[in-house]
Amino acid sequence: MSAPAAARDFVEEGRKLFAGPCEFIWAAAKIDGLPPPGPPEIAFAGRSNVGKSSLINALTGRKTLARTSQTPGRTQQLNFFVLGDERMRLVDMPGYGYAAVGRAKVGEWTELAHAYLRGRAPLMRVFLLIDGRHGLKDADHETMRQFDKSAVSYQVVLTKFDAVKKADQAAGIADTAAALLKHPAAFPQVLFTSSETGEGVPELRGAILRLLAERGA
Repeated sequence: MSAPAAARDFVEEGRKLFAGPCEFIWAAAKIDGLPPPGPPEIAFAGRSNVGKSSLINALTGRKTLARTSQTPGRTQQLNFFVLGDERMRLVDMPGYGYAAVGRAKVGEWTELAHAYLRGRAPLMRVFLLIDGRHGLKDADHETMRQFDKSAVSYQVVLTKFDAVKKADQAAGIADTAAALLKHPAAFPQVLFTSSETGEGVPELRGAILRLLAERGA
């Protein structure tokens, strides 16, 4: 029997899990191309170029696990990574908002993402990445309303926090937390990270481990 949640060091457990094996296993460009349901899944969503792939690399301590690019819209499918000998999967989702492709292609990505979120039984939570330099934008609010409508559990992570002035960081977190009160499916705690410095990454790993523990995985 595992230790009670209050007595467990989820940050340390998270460090050990994410230091273990992790590899790319599947890419899906259409909803009928998804891998068969398996272990619990954590998905990463956000505007194009918000840093989803960079954060996955930072979480796993790898530089090239998830492909990164300065060109918005580089991730064009659902990319699945298996972690810890099939203990869980990480899902890198196509970005929404601006992308260097046509409107029709963006529409296809959006529909793929919505279809995945609506019907994926192993999905435990979506971590919604928001650029900490700019805060929530209209496209983010629209995405959150879609999550609320579909009853998808999600939690906001402010990224690129190393580029936010120290004097502005607390206000940025507080403003984001206040906005989440209007969204019933949002987890109330706001996390912040920097893929460049590693700030907040251990805490995000810990949050994911807590989810696994609550699910009994």
